[in-house]
Parts: sequence; C-alpha cells; structure tokens
Amino acid sequence: MKTALVTGASRGIGLGVARRLAAQRYGLTVTSRTDADLVALKDELHSLGAAEVVAFAADMAQGDVLPALVGEHAQVFGSMSALVVNAGVGTAGLVDALDIGRVTKTFDVNFNAALILIKAALPLLREAAGRDLQGGAKIVALSSITGVYPERGLAVYGASKAALCSLVDTVNREESRNGVNATAVAPGYVDTDMSAWVADRIPADTMIPVKDVVSVVDMLLQLGRNSMIGRIVVARGGTSGFEA
Repeated sequence: MKTALVTGASRGIGLGVARRLAAQRYGLTVTSRTDADLVALKDELHSLGAAEVVAFAADMAQGDVLPALVGEHAQVFGSMSALVVNAGVGTAGLVDALDIGRVTKTFDVNFNAALILIKAALPLLREAAGRDLQGGAKIVALSSITGVYPERGLAVYGASKAALCSLVDTVNREESRNGVNATAVAPGYVDTDMSAWVADRIPADTMIPVKDVVSVVDMLLQLGRNSMIGRIVVARGGTSGFEA
C-alpha cells in the first residue's frame, strides 16, 4: 500500500491532492489547524477509497509538534511513499512597511515547517523507496512563482517560497541516490481562498484551477525513481509567464 502525508488538506490544493490520492487507495495522514476541519474530511476520504486515514490537527507555525505528526504516520503505516508539503500562509506588503512579526510567522509556516517535516520524514521515505525499487519515494512542496520571479509587494512571501525551492534542490542532491526525489511546484495565482485578496484585479476565472495543480502533483508521484524534477513553474495564461 502506498501512503502519503498531506499538510493543509482541508481546503484548496491540499484537499484536491488528498481526494486524488484517496481515489487511488493511498493510506493517508492529513492535517489541518483544527479537529473540526478534519472530522468530515476523514469520512470523505474513506468514502473515496482511502485505505486508511489518520487525521492530525496541527498549526504549522508550531514546529515542536511536527515531529509527532510524522511519528503518528510512522506508527500507523511504517513508511511514507509521499510527503506533500502544502500548508502555507500569505504575506503582502512593500518592503519598507513589513511587520517583522509577520515575517517570522511566514518563514515558520512556509519554510521552517517544511524543513522540520522533511527531516523527520526522511527515514520513512527511504524505507518506502527501498521497498519500491521502480517508483521510489517523493517529496512535493507547494512553492510559488514568486519564489522564482520577484513580484512587487510579495517580497517576504516570495523569499519564503524561494527558500523552499532551494531546500528541495539540496534534498535532491543528498537523497535522490536513496530513491527519494523532491519537487517544488511553483504556480501563479491559484483559484483558492488564499488568492481572494486579489480577486478585484485578477478575476478567479483567470487564475490557475486547483485541479491543474493537483494533476501536476499526481504526475510527479507517478514518476519512476530515476526521473528527478527539481521545480515546475505553472504560469497563468495571458501573462508574461514571469509574474503571479
């Protein structure tokens, strides 16, 4: 049985990924910030075909709880075929007006949490890769096009996502020989509630659909262990390709 841990699974891209993997009969560990978000999600994923579902409420800004999340997955499943690091927070503002407290939280959630989870999960990912000599194991981190190309007003958000891209590149250098491959998926604005703040100037029907990002993640999880893609930028049609 393939297994995956998906963070931020109660909405948006994380929910789409969890549903797709449930339909493929993965064993799943899913997170959200509150237990209330997870009750209905657990039932839904079971109904879609998930072999087993572990629900774990966790605030990604609280890094000290994240090893226990991975430990819960290990206790139930023993190994991890895929780690999908999706949970994130947005931060907007010009550099001269940035709130340093918000900067710290942005890096805690968008980068530090990913680093802690990857570090904790690597033994489980190596174990899964050792069992699957064709497919290996995968890490998929949801980054942003702003982590690749600068965007006015999104310096901190983009910097946190650029750090995530760099982390993924280094993980590949260190772990691909063990059959663990990582990819940063870096989309422009995706039609989720996280993008609602720009809906007055970027209509939802011009944003990237959640299902398209889910399809990219699904494709990555189906690659063989000898195929390594460090990052994928998904730009919005009708733009320069270098902007959110």
